[in-house]
Amino acid sequence: MELLEHLKKVKFDKYLNKLNKITKNKTVIIYGAGALFQTVNDKYDLSKFNIIGISDIKYNQSDEGKEFLGYKIIPKEKMADYNPDIVLIATLKYLGIMENFADKIFFGTKTKVYPLVKVPYWDLIKEIWSK
Repeated sequence: MELLEHLKKVKFDKYLNKLNKITKNKTVIIYGAGALFQTVNDKYDLSKFNIIGISDIKYNQSDEGKEFLGYKIIPKEKMADYNPDIVLIATLKYLGIMENFADKIFFGTKTKVYPLVKVPYWDLIKEIWSK
């Protein structure tokens, strides 16, 4: 219930509408298969996203093609092979992941990386300073 309260606090429903516009007619991979994504998947309508798969650090090559919550599993190392238009990071601490993806995994591609759930500005500052 704590995550659901957080989603309401950060006005996730409003941000979700914005994401729906950004992702329209685009292929999407979700990165992060933990409690945050599971809560969003259970409580919100993600049917407007063209989700081609879900990835997480816990998945490896042998998991590829299996399913999690009805989504095809894509190992992190193979995400770029799927050439997604957008990757949505489904973690609350996403800055380091976004930086890694932009500098390494999707460097030189047209793939855009966004957080699935934006966190308050001061939480981002704390994340930066805690490195």
